[in-house]
Amino acid sequence: MTDDRKLHWENVYSTKSETDVSWFQESPAPSLELIHLVRAKQSDAIVDVGGGASRLVDSLLAEGFGDLTVLDLSAAALETARKRLGAKGEEVKWIVDDATLWEPPQTYDVWHDRAAFHFLVDAAQRAAYIERLKRALKMGGHLIMGTFALDGPDKCSGLPVARHSSESLAEILGPGFELLDSRRHDHATPWGSVQRFQFSTFKRIA
Repeated sequence: MTDDRKLHWENVYSTKSETDVSWFQESPAPSLELIHLVRAKQSDAIVDVGGGASRLVDSLLAEGFGDLTVLDLSAAALETARKRLGAKGEEVKWIVDDATLWEPPQTYDVWHDRAAFHFLVDAAQRAAYIERLKRALKMGGHLIMGTFALDGPDKCSGLPVARHSSESLAEILGPGFELLDSRRHDHATPWGSVQRFQFSTFKRIA
């Protein structure tokens, strides 16, 4: 399964430019707002899970954040981001791995995921992801999760997705996480269609 997903995403990022995919954002404003909401400090360790070629890392570097990790299945996606950043890219830890199999090398103050978790349609995959999350996120740290909303698309990039609400995410996470913020976001794709997202921010309390 992992090999199939990896091949899929390598093909996507090898054959399309970063601006030709539905999830492209010129400015990752919703994610930045929530990172500011949890009062992340420049010294905090932040991991962007499924970050791909996202420009969130660009914005965080520009704001002075120094301990940044981007994890993705696709080496091509990470190489796109690294090349875009030039010398600044050397300051980022780039990890090619599957978030359901990854062995986190450190702990993090903020775990950010925009549009990766909703591709985990199998309960066992989600459980494996949460196991890694609990291993890597510090007590008192924050989880920022963006997924397709319940009225969002049921497929993306030709793959099925599992749509979520804050309530469904809270149930999956269990009692060790406190919901701090829930908000909707209508994402405009590069070709003008709208995808309905929901962003949920949790604090780890146990």
